[in-house]
Amino acid sequence: MYDRLKRAFLGVAVAGLALSLTACGGSDDEDHLPATVVEVAQTNGFNALLAAATKAGLGGALSDPKASLTVFAPTDAAFNALATRLGFADATAMVNALPASALSNILSYHVLATRRSAADLGTAGSSLATLYQFDGRAATLALSTSGGVSLTDAVLTAAKVSQADVNAGNGVVHVIDKVLVPPGVLNLVQMAQANPAFSTLVGAVKQAGLDSTLAGAGPLTVFAPTNEAFAAISSTVAGLSTAQLSKVLTYHVVAGRVLSGDITLGAPVNTVAGQSFVVQGSPLRIVDTTSTAAPIAATDVRASNGVIHVLGKVLIPTL
Repeated sequence: MYDRLKRAFLGVAVAGLALSLTACGGSDDEDHLPATVVEVAQTNGFNALLAAATKAGLGGALSDPKASLTVFAPTDAAFNALATRLGFADATAMVNALPASALSNILSYHVLATRRSAADLGTAGSSLATLYQFDGRAATLALSTSGGVSLTDAVLTAAKVSQADVNAGNGVVHVIDKVLVPPGVLNLVQMAQANPAFSTLVGAVKQAGLDSTLAGAGPLTVFAPTNEAFAAISSTVAGLSTAQLSKVLTYHVVAGRVLSGDITLGAPVNTVAGQSFVVQGSPLRIVDTTSTAAPIAATDVRASNGVIHVLGKVLIPTL
């Protein structure tokens, strides 16, 4: 079943995206479809999606009449935006650089195994099970239909549906303004790069020369402060030497993959900096060397080489 759905993916995307220019709301009449994938890509501007699908091995068939899928289709602008965040020149460079398996996992995260119109999504609950399997089960997208349809991915960023209900003979396409990032595909640095809320952290990691370590085999656990957390101590960070900045950052890193359920409340957590902190509950927060605890805003953001927990304060070790 999975292989059949994979083979059908490009067919749904091609059929749906082709119709997006010819009929708002779509048509199931195959006579209106362009003749080739190249024609579809050129006339509809979804070149990055089709290039990724081709490299991922999802372009073997244009359609499977037995399938009935939902495809969330990112625009070229969405692919370029992710590529820029990950340090690539553009979407083409990103597609060329990422392994076919990674592209397959990313694209599968954009597909539901059943056809769901916008009206269906309105009654689907708070999450959607995708075709991408992670940890032995379908990875999910958080769904919101308040003020339009939006999907929150594994890196905690939201994609909005800019055009819904583009129908194809074997499914429906909803055009989105962001590439959805699945769990377990990108490394820790890339996951942080993919979320604009961590841009200050990413810059600090690169300044301290820790990016190659955090992008390595791991596994590692990173307690990641947001931009707002860094802004609150901007003057302090500006005065740190490279060695001190490195100590601050490694104080946020724990060896091994430590999920939230693995943390023992009240027990010391040993960090790569050689110092420890304590996690307390109700609500979850971290006690460091200062008198102000760091709230844990989100947990278990899964990267290919570890896990991220989001902090509302920068942890300060003994310098």
